[in-house]
Amino acid sequence: MFSIGAGILALLIAAMLSSSIMRAEAGNALMQEISGHIHEGAMAFLYREYKALAVFILVVAILIGIFLKPMTAVCFVAGAIFSILAGYCGMNVATKANVRTTAAAEHGMPQALQIAFSGGSVMGLGVVGLGITGVALAFALFGENGANMDIVTGFGLGASSIALFARVGGGIYTKAADVGADLVGKVEAGIPEDDPRNPATIADNVGDNVGDVAGMGADLFESYVGAIISALTLGAVAFKGGEGVQYPFLLALAGIVSSIIGILYVRHSKSTNPQGALNTGTYIAGILTIGAAAYLSNSLFGNMNAFWAIAAGQVVGLLIGKITEVYTSADYSSVKRIADQAETGHATVIIAGLAVGMYSTFLPIVFICIAVFIAFFVMGGMANPALGIYGIALSAVGMLATTGITVAVDAYGPISDNAGGIAEMAELPASVREITDTLDSVGNTTAAIGKGFAIGSAALTALALFSAYSQVVKLKAIDLLDPVVLIGVFIGATLPFVFGAMTMESVGEAANEMVVEVRRQFHEIPGLLEGKARGDYRRCVDISTAAALNKMIAPGVIAIAFPILVGMLLGPAALGGMIGGALAAGVLLAIMMANAGGAWDNAKKYIESGVHGGKGSDPHKAAVTGDTVGDPFKDTSGPAMNILLKLMTIVSLVFAPVLAAHGGILLGMFK
Repeated sequence: MFSIGAGILALLIAAMLSSSIMRAEAGNALMQEISGHIHEGAMAFLYREYKALAVFILVVAILIGIFLKPMTAVCFVAGAIFSILAGYCGMNVATKANVRTTAAAEHGMPQALQIAFSGGSVMGLGVVGLGITGVALAFALFGENGANMDIVTGFGLGASSIALFARVGGGIYTKAADVGADLVGKVEAGIPEDDPRNPATIADNVGDNVGDVAGMGADLFESYVGAIISALTLGAVAFKGGEGVQYPFLLALAGIVSSIIGILYVRHSKSTNPQGALNTGTYIAGILTIGAAAYLSNSLFGNMNAFWAIAAGQVVGLLIGKITEVYTSADYSSVKRIADQAETGHATVIIAGLAVGMYSTFLPIVFICIAVFIAFFVMGGMANPALGIYGIALSAVGMLATTGITVAVDAYGPISDNAGGIAEMAELPASVREITDTLDSVGNTTAAIGKGFAIGSAALTALALFSAYSQVVKLKAIDLLDPVVLIGVFIGATLPFVFGAMTMESVGEAANEMVVEVRRQFHEIPGLLEGKARGDYRRCVDISTAAALNKMIAPGVIAIAFPILVGMLLGPAALGGMIGGALAAGVLLAIMMANAGGAWDNAKKYIESGVHGGKGSDPHKAAVTGDTVGDPFKDTSGPAMNILLKLMTIVSLVFAPVLAAHGGILLGMFK
């Protein structure tokens, strides 16, 4: 009940922030017209996406009701609806905060930061508010005292399903528009980014919202829900007195309150340094959450073991964020090396970026391993493995406890990016664009850090869900000497590569169509390149929308179908091997793609600051190529990899009773 209260509090504050944004000045008529196009395109995409997903939700709910339990199907539908609500509300506000951020920038940096961050905070508080309320209600109705947790996991499956389609669909949309706009506008026509003469500009700005606001929000909503559900499932097994269930709920409550305090600090900050204000707010929330974890650990368990597991997750989350910044920020050597390689052409930029992405996988994996080691053994995993596995789940909850402010900081980025685009298209004074560019630059760093955080939390959440699956099917160990298990490992290891290839190819095909359309408009609309005519923005928005909706289905089918197929044909042990293989390969691939893409992006921006000849030079053209390749890496395939891993594990967990009873059909034929 306290957790539900915290969730409602988060939603109320989100509503108050939304109201304050809507009361802010929205700029002149041209600014409002441009913002209206972005809002209309974003909401039209969501409407068409959710209309398509309604059929999917209905079909899967019927199958769950037939093969599992009707109430599991009810929880599945509820999880899907709550995820949809979080994405819809967050993006609705974000697409109205953008123009108000532009207008506020005319009065100074603090005012612009306040509006942009408030818009992101609506998304962040909506995610945690709806997440904890939904899980707590499902647990109160079906999971009391640890009973019927298989029903509660249906809520997580619903959240995961929507998250995958939101991430993949949004990623394909935004990168099709971005790559198309860059290739024809910046490279061929030589016009600036966000130039109103480019007909793909509006689609690009819409894409920032559907990919980085709705997509990221759905991603972390699903991680947040999945981590709590796995901790509840494992806590009910490890502790019979109820404290194993109380702790994650109360920790989530503390994280929400701490995030609210951090958000209010940033919102009322008068600092002209947006990065400093955002960092301080995040640190405040993290310190308060760790303090609450220590108090609750001592109160409920009579020791500090759970606190150390939580602290491990929190610290590793911050470290992964910092490592991501080191590999993707122009303040450090990795990005500068890529820029140096641009002096010798396009190919060397690609080679350098791939190398940076590969190097960047090592330290995050080491720190994730350290968190798992600490969480398992400090909770007493050596004597009681159930306690150790519960500790791993707690470390995931610890990393995600401050999701409210984490999403707020991340979603602030696309709002700032849109604000800069509106300033450019409305031809506002250079002083306004200077402020929005500063906000956008900080937003690029926060987005890269957010992606690193999402990958780290996905690894721990998937591991905790995997542990819950192994308990349900009574899988004590995975024997790599068993050929069937090894087959599962190899199948699992290939799936992230196939998934990544499908999403990359989808972006390439959609971008090709966008390039053809933008070229057509430049040639066929008289006066467009001279700024005397307006491009057909709506046609470009339609191209991205259709491509995203058509191409998002097949990757989603992989995530849902393969765990069931492998489990039914080869048995629960082979499925365990498959999840293990997918987890190992997928986390590495996700980190590599996200960081390589971020490094290419900032190498281009670093050159645009004036080094190596600046804008228009040959090194700049080579860097634009790297950024174009990196766009689907960092904004489509890499981020979606997180959800692939979590969705496969939660599908396995939900269908575990059926797989345990009937799995291994192919093996049975040879007995």
